[in-house]
Amino acid sequence: MKKKYKHLFFDLDNTLWDFEKNSNLAMQEVFRRFYVPSDKIDFNVFFRCYSTHNHLLWESYRNKGITKKELTRKRFQNTFDDLGIKGIDAEEMNADYLEEMPKQEKLVDGVPEVLDYLRKKRYQLFIITNGFKEVQYKKLVNTGIAGYFVKIFVSEDVKAPKPSTAIFEYAIKSSNARKSQSLMVGDDWETDIMGAQKYGIDSAYLNNSGYKGKADIGDQIYLLVNLYDLIKIL
Repeated sequence: MKKKYKHLFFDLDNTLWDFEKNSNLAMQEVFRRFYVPSDKIDFNVFFRCYSTHNHLLWESYRNKGITKKELTRKRFQNTFDDLGIKGIDAEEMNADYLEEMPKQEKLVDGVPEVLDYLRKKRYQLFIITNGFKEVQYKKLVNTGIAGYFVKIFVSEDVKAPKPSTAIFEYAIKSSNARKSQSLMVGDDWETDIMGAQKYGIDSAYLNNSGYKGKADIGDQIYLLVNLYDLIKIL
């Protein structure tokens, strides 16, 4: 018998908001504005290099190894250093990127339909997301999906990033939700699924990257619409 969930907690990036596509589009625009001699370094080379540094620095940031200011500067400065780019201010390019990124409006396949359906069925919907508050809120507003969610929990506000149990505990208690009636839905195995499991709430792993995770932790879906199969309709 399926559990009867009442409170659904969603990750944002790559679960609802298509981070891969949107970040690429935003960076293309910023790259065009900042890096004039674009014929010398291909954008795709630049973006791959940036993405590598960004991933590593975010991991360090989650582990409290660096500050937000260091992350946002180094992800561009390290890219410039690797590719031999000179004459561009890393902090200025980062500021422009953070301004441009939430303007992008591509959602993961099925998001509007799923959110409409869940709201119609009277589920309580929430967001638990890592990221910077000035960006995450704008993403939700600009894509028109902010109104679906009762509360939005951003790691920078809570002062605890996923997979820390602190952010899950804060979200559950602030939502007056029962752990037994709550489900975390996310695309990141470590931050979303392992984090939720460690705190003691069920999870649904949106495996849109083909990652081979452990089958014994959390349910697994390949499209967001498959979420219907994991929840008992109210």
